[in-house]
Amino acid sequence: MDGTLTHPDSARRLTRWRADTPGSSRLVHLNNAGAALVPRVVRDAVSAHLKLEEDLGGYEAAESQAGAIQASYGAVAAVLRAEPRNIAMLQNSTLAFAQALSAFDLGPGDLVLTSRADYASNQIMYLSLARRRGVEVIRAPDAPEGGVDPEAVRKMIARRRPALVALTWVPTNSGLVQPVEAVGEICRAADVPYLVDACQAVGQIPIDVGRVHCDFLAATARKFLRGPRGIGFLFVSDRMLERAAHPLLIDMHGATWTQADEFVLTPDARRFEFWEFPHALVLGLGAAARYAAEVGLEVARDRARELAGYARERLATLPGTRVLDRGPELCAIATAAIEGWDAVEVKLALRARGINTSSPEREDAVIDMDEKHATSALRISPHYYNTKEEIDVAVQTLKEVLSGTSGRSGRDTPT
Repeated sequence: MDGTLTHPDSARRLTRWRADTPGSSRLVHLNNAGAALVPRVVRDAVSAHLKLEEDLGGYEAAESQAGAIQASYGAVAAVLRAEPRNIAMLQNSTLAFAQALSAFDLGPGDLVLTSRADYASNQIMYLSLARRRGVEVIRAPDAPEGGVDPEAVRKMIARRRPALVALTWVPTNSGLVQPVEAVGEICRAADVPYLVDACQAVGQIPIDVGRVHCDFLAATARKFLRGPRGIGFLFVSDRMLERAAHPLLIDMHGATWTQADEFVLTPDARRFEFWEFPHALVLGLGAAARYAAEVGLEVARDRARELAGYARERLATLPGTRVLDRGPELCAIATAAIEGWDAVEVKLALRARGINTSSPEREDAVIDMDEKHATSALRISPHYYNTKEEIDVAVQTLKEVLSGTSGRSGRDTPT
């Protein structure tokens, strides 16, 4: 780490970030990989537009804010080092991922190459394609140190060219950071389409889609980007736009009905959107993206990772607690299995004491959790506005919870 927690400006910046985040004064929020606390500017952007809808009407409010809405595309694009034309706004990351997946006419004989650590919803989509369309799904092996093995991906592509490579950047149940750029270089060299799930990467990892070499990248607002729930986005490369890629089911926003049996695609990534549109949330997302850029994505990455590393160190000192994170690069997510406990119960016990965490279960990452011999995990995901003192409070409180009988799996309900 680069010691960002002890940077000369750290105290001043931290004071400002926490002042911009009223919730941070009332609780210890260590669930930023679930949904971060939004800064005031995000709340204000959403509230202001809802007030306009109250005063003017929904259609009229949207038309009056056309410039600000367009600026939100620019703010999100800047986070990815992309252009506004390459951004589509969608209700969540999973829908964005599904829209991208549906752009490929996959059928019998087609191969989707993915990883063992891909997100559960994505794995289910792949399996659904296999069941309904006869698509073959193959998972590349992991490297010995953890994470998908790029060299194995290279060899598998050389042996049999897949119709699509799809990869989750940061899994839901782990601090692992997958080598998406290395895999992207392989896909680009082989001219294989590449889809990246960056749901847990955007906002905590600086992203340059040119370096990732992806054709599609799906993400959400609510996690480390600190935007509102209910909105996500999809990056679509110029290569895909030029090839007229579009989702299977497209509406009158993504295309124009020109003749009885003809339509013309919307020229940019908005062909992946739908006509019904959450304008207030898009404005909130734009505000979140601008705030993230102001904080600095490198600053956010370094502070959050340093805090997560500290959390792993503290968790490892607790009896019966096993830190699960492994890989050559770890991010702002620390996970641990607790012997004899269901992590859901631990999470609820901590929440009752003003500490927010989360609790991925086996069904969220079947392959990885089975390999780690874990049925559930406690997930602590700090962000740049958190502090080491909050980690200390969380771990001490966890120690107190574990030292009693309240909350133990099969025993008393936590209070």
